[in-house]
Amino acid sequence: MTDAKAGRWKPGQSGNPAGRKAGQRHRSTVMLEKLMASDAKTILQAVLTAAAAGDMSAARMILDRVVPVAKDRPIAIDLPDTSTMQGSQEAAGAIVEAVARGHMLPSEGAALSALLEAQRRTIEAGDLERRIAEIERRLNP
Repeated sequence: MTDAKAGRWKPGQSGNPAGRKAGQRHRSTVMLEKLMASDAKTILQAVLTAAAAGDMSAARMILDRVVPVAKDRPIAIDLPDTSTMQGSQEAAGAIVEAVARGHMLPSEGAALSALLEAQRRTIEAGDLERRIAEIERRLNP
């Protein structure tokens, strides 16, 4: 129940212990899904007929399901070889320049920069591993 001093529910205790359980769907949602399942073919045919008759909202509904809006697009940009730290630095500059000139959206530049940063960390880890192995080889001849 409640904590008399604070007037609040105790941590981990629900405000309505008899309420709906986690993951349980609302009755109206379940009922609508049953109706849709039983008449799905009829409903789909009605929407297709409406779209064919020129109903743009019906057409949009169908097209949104068949051809969803693309969230990303391919990006074509010339980058230097990114297998070295020097090349990664030059590539970062090229990305910033492309965004600044409007050839690439800022969000696209950020996504490419994140990929470039992952590549840089991979190069750095490989370089550190190689250096440690060389130090260990020298210390333990």
